[in-house]
Amino acid sequence: MTTFDDRENAFENKFAHDAEMQFKADARRNKLLGLWAAGLMGLEGAAAETYAQEVVKSDFEEAGHEDVFRKVSGDLGGKADEATIRAKMAECLAEAKAQIMKDA
Repeated sequence: MTTFDDRENAFENKFAHDAEMQFKADARRNKLLGLWAAGLMGLEGAAAETYAQEVVKSDFEEAGHEDVFRKVSGDLGGKADEATIRAKMAECLAEAKAQIMKDA
């Protein structure tokens, strides 16, 4: 192989790794967000875990994160406004990335 081929393979591997890490972080963020929302709705234990999994699954409806926001926002109703939910999404993403880095 040439140096160019080596660099190309390295970039492809890095891209694949970064995409996998982002997917894991998004999924973990959605679970953390779901657990937070479940708490606001008064769900505990298995019911909270089930709801968190529903939030994770909602991210597969369309590209981006608006599907997750709509799910949580609709389920919470007036218990949290848009700014609060979006801030919690950002907070949960940071926490999810930190957890993934710690696990790695």
